[in-house]
Amino acid sequence: MPLALLALAVGAFGIGTTEFVMMGLLPNVADDLHISLPTAGHLVSAYALGVVIGAPLLAAVTAKLPRRRVLIGLMVLFVVGNALSAAAPDYHLLMAARFLSGLPHGAFFGVGAVVATGLVAPERKARSVSLMFLGLTVANIVGVPVATAMGQQLGWRATFLAVSAIGLAAIASLALLVPADHGHDEAVGLRGELRALGSVPVWLALGTTVAGFGALFAAYSYITPMLTDAAGYAEGTVTLLLALFGVGATAGNLLGGRLADHSLRGTLFGGLTALAAVLALFPLLMRTEATAALAVVLLGTAAFTTGSPLQLMVMEKASAAPSLASSANQAAFNLANAGGAWIGGLALAAGFGVVSPAVAGAGLAVLGVAVAGVAYGVDRRRGVDLGKGRLVASQRPSQDTPTSTATIN
Repeated sequence: MPLALLALAVGAFGIGTTEFVMMGLLPNVADDLHISLPTAGHLVSAYALGVVIGAPLLAAVTAKLPRRRVLIGLMVLFVVGNALSAAAPDYHLLMAARFLSGLPHGAFFGVGAVVATGLVAPERKARSVSLMFLGLTVANIVGVPVATAMGQQLGWRATFLAVSAIGLAAIASLALLVPADHGHDEAVGLRGELRALGSVPVWLALGTTVAGFGALFAAYSYITPMLTDAAGYAEGTVTLLLALFGVGATAGNLLGGRLADHSLRGTLFGGLTALAAVLALFPLLMRTEATAALAVVLLGTAAFTTGSPLQLMVMEKASAAPSLASSANQAAFNLANAGGAWIGGLALAAGFGVVSPAVAGAGLAVLGVAVAGVAYGVDRRRGVDLGKGRLVASQRPSQDTPTSTATIN
């Protein structure tokens, strides 16, 4: 695997750290800025809103620029957003800075995935995407706990300065390790990207992402009360348990990348089915501390097994112009975050119990399997095979045209 993937992983590590660290720093931010905890929670939403808006927007406006230059520019914006977060004198400016920090998130992963797959042979595409996402999952094991501890000891502003430094390291790595390119195909441009994004198979792939990762966030958004109220853990041990989730996510990410290079469709269906099963078993697994810890690891493993296949599937279905579709998939991940948390909250509000969000998540995972099944049926009718991490389109024979097969990489 080329060293350029390391540069992408460094950027992903910084992005993953700044995305999730705010959850641990909310009490510190609320106390320092003299706001309520629910009001401080809007800072999390501001970042997610930046991701959803910035992913397709920035991918579209940079459609004809060299991808290495785009990646570096996105990390510059990332550094600026986090530096402004550290310097923000009040809540409203911090809100704006967090929104700015979220803007490059989706486009970086979207364009980065296209760059990653272009660096390797076709049979290693899924693994290359998983290695870029490795920075995101490792951030949950190392980056977020360390950054949270730093914020608690030195003040929350120090955390965002440290994240800015990670961004600067990512910029240097991208400049040194990612090979220069000459931009997108001029024949594609923004119009071609939009045309590719508008196809039914792409939207079915995006729908699978929303349902599949909505299942994860329906449960993970309420994992702390599950662990404390149902499994009996003390609040002080939850941080260590969330690190276990990061371990499971890292293992699932690497496993999914390797398996998807052999069978993209099989890995996707298997991962979603495993996720549904794990979430359905949560009411049983949350009865003891030992099985609850196992549930956290299994949740991360099952969910992130599907990460690379979902990203690659969207790219392959928009293979003529993958950057915008790939970035839109990152927006879909964040819509899944918000939507899954909302659906899990509905289950709690209805009085079904503290573990009920996981059961609701199991239903979303089943929905993801169903949407993926519809996508499979559409591909069959179109004569498309998504077997081994790439699309193979078979042209149907006619009276004037012999049967032929074309590989779209």
